Amino acid sequence: METFMNILITILVLTFQFLFTGSHHHPLDPLNPNEISKIQQIITTSHLSSLPNLNFHFVDLDEPDKKDVIKWLSSEKQNQSFPHRQAKVVVRGGGKTHEIIVNLTNGSITSDHVYKGDGYPPLTLTELVQAARLPFNSSKFKDLVARRGLNISGITCFPFTIGWFGESITRRAVKLSCFYRERTNNVFSMPIEGLTILVNIESMQITSIISKRGKTTLPEADGTQLFSSVSSFGERPDPINNRSFTINGHNINWKNWRFHVGFNARAGVIISTTSIFDSGKQEWRRVLYRGHISETFVPYMDPSSEWYYRTFFDVGEFGFGRSAVSLVPLIDCPSNAAYLDGYMAGGDGLPQKVPRAICIFERYTGDIAWRHTEVNWYSRESGESEVNLVVRMVATVGNYDYILDWEFKQTGSIKVKVGLSGVLEMKPTTQTKADQIKEETYGPLIAENRRGNNHDHFITYYLDLDIDGEDNSFVQANLQVKKAKASPRKSYWTVVKETAKTEDEARLRLGMKVSEMFLVNPNKKTKLGNNVGYQLMTGQPAVSLLVDDDFPQIRASYTKYQVWVTAYNKSERWAAGFYVDRSTGKDGLAIWSHRNRSIMNKDIVLWYTVGFHHNPCQEDFPAMATLTNGFELRPVNFFERNPLLKS
Repeated sequence: METFMNILITILVLTFQFLFTGSHHHPLDPLNPNEISKIQQIITTSHLSSLPNLNFHFVDLDEPDKKDVIKWLSSEKQNQSFPHRQAKVVVRGGGKTHEIIVNLTNGSITSDHVYKGDGYPPLTLTELVQAARLPFNSSKFKDLVARRGLNISGITCFPFTIGWFGESITRRAVKLSCFYRERTNNVFSMPIEGLTILVNIESMQITSIISKRGKTTLPEADGTQLFSSVSSFGERPDPINNRSFTINGHNINWKNWRFHVGFNARAGVIISTTSIFDSGKQEWRRVLYRGHISETFVPYMDPSSEWYYRTFFDVGEFGFGRSAVSLVPLIDCPSNAAYLDGYMAGGDGLPQKVPRAICIFERYTGDIAWRHTEVNWYSRESGESEVNLVVRMVATVGNYDYILDWEFKQTGSIKVKVGLSGVLEMKPTTQTKADQIKEETYGPLIAENRRGNNHDHFITYYLDLDIDGEDNSFVQANLQVKKAKASPRKSYWTVVKETAKTEDEARLRLGMKVSEMFLVNPNKKTKLGNNVGYQLMTGQPAVSLLVDDDFPQIRASYTKYQVWVTAYNKSERWAAGFYVDRSTGKDGLAIWSHRNRSIMNKDIVLWYTVGFHHNPCQEDFPAMATLTNGFELRPVNFFERNPLLKS
């Protein structure tokens, strides 16, 4: 009997461990549905259950210490579960924000801290939906709609975050803007002007309805419909069906790369523990410990009462993972793609699934990876075509679709791209021709009775690069012109390298001078004596043009520079701070960098902002062709020779 009981206890323990950690072969694996459900159960049966209007705003893996992850990955225990598994949870109830750590090994709450600083956690989908429905129970709203001659059943209202504009006390609130969807499937093309609804999120009540009926009328629906040029998915040719990568849980192996793909509600796709195999040294070498989008900043350039507050931080206010869409085969991803589902907690704490949240596929680019024709008595060609591996996610935040790619090359490069598509936020106008516009406007005429307001997109990436190890330095290589001496030539340029000692020295605004940027490992050299490193190859540079004391710019002060380098700190991942909704700019990348910590031969993090200044045009209507920008991380003296050429 005693033996039977011991066996039974062992089975129960193993089952319990499986629910929490048993299927995790990587310490950075995202929370699975069983874990999310158990977290919800632990919290809703704890002392927190008494909180009124309890909502789950953030549920994510509490990231283990980096040194423990690296030690585990380099050990012989990778087939065993990582011993430490915790979750960080942010709930709100009774007007207070609680930060909670849940131990997933024993199922207990290990800490509960009430946050009292500025800003609020991300809005939940439940709150956004509830707020959007409120006007349809308001007699005042119904009356205003009837006066405009509109059918209330054809109206959709969207909640927009409202930012911060100097208030000493802020409350959780959104403003609703409404659109007319009759006779079109492009709801953003039919804005109802002059109707703004303020909603208190805590009480979930309408605070005010402002109606400013101007001269403009509702634009016509003609020409706004969104139709694909092909009637069915199956008619799209896609002859490539090769798949030479393997997926083991969240671990990806392809050619000379191996890395981990994660997902959470805030960042969306996360690339971790990335290594490349060096065939010359016959060893795996570390490149990127953790990389993901940290924040976005999307300010519209219209200071009018209905638009001034539209200065969105999509990651911190809504969440890119929460905005992830299920990818459509043969539209979003080719036929050779494999898919990963995404899981997160809803506002009630229960797991939500995003089927096909991430796709992984080989891209046959049609480009040449390398080639040469040897010209002698007999011409001889050598070379190979480029084949890359792509990890893709699409986040649809309101009207915009963000297409997010991580592309791995066999050369050792990682190319990161952001594509913008979707539809514009439009402003109705009486004008039908550009020459009718006499007053100052905040964007051009893109269709009859519609303007596309000027705006920016700043997408900031968190890049914890570990080039052959944690201790790295940031080097800026400036190109300087010199006069030639004792030569028919009059000038030439040379490279002068500067290693940044502190965070202040590594803050850069691109375009000010001709330079290149590298992360190098000063402790590792090639056989020729060069420091191994990776170069940041930037895209089209753009920085925020808002004045420094403009309230949205105070919150997004980090967008005045495209490049930052900071000392590694596990808690410093979100460029605008952790609590972004209605934040006041007292937390975030620019604040941390003011500590001016040492970054020479240290564990450091590179931050890069992909920027777009968008002055809309007619081709952006009724839907935008994809606009792309990005950057590349390219090996420089990392290998002894071109890794594409076999020994």
